[in-house]
Amino acid sequence: MIWKLFQSPAPVEPRPEGDLALAMLLVRAARIDGDYDPAEVDLIRATLIRRFGATRGAALMAEAEAKEAQAGDTVHLTRPIKELVPLEERGAVLQDLWRIVLSDNRRDPYEDGLMRLVSNLLGLSDRDSALARQDVQREVG
Repeated sequence: MIWKLFQSPAPVEPRPEGDLALAMLLVRAARIDGDYDPAEVDLIRATLIRRFGATRGAALMAEAEAKEAQAGDTVHLTRPIKELVPLEERGAVLQDLWRIVLSDNRRDPYEDGLMRLVSNLLGLSDRDSALARQDVQREVG
């Protein structure tokens, strides 16, 4: 029983539309300020691997980087997430996005605007987004 504590969590069962949409949204959050920093890339990769496992996470990363710019508006990226991710789990999506946004220790107006939009499109409030941001800020100290 105790050995389970040391195992990696089981990868999430693939939901192709939602998985790719989340990956593209993470890439969009990193690119929106015009600086696609290597630290952000590493963080996105780590997030996708944590959520989906090594093989699936790496594949999603490559596909998201290739397709994000042609993905259209942010509504197209958030819709599958909203449809597939239960409301109580969407805060974790915001936390993942805030980790990307805050990873360079700067807050850009474009990033703030994206986070307000995404929060709203996912059916969450500005307060939910602020709480997710504060959790991430405490996490990184």
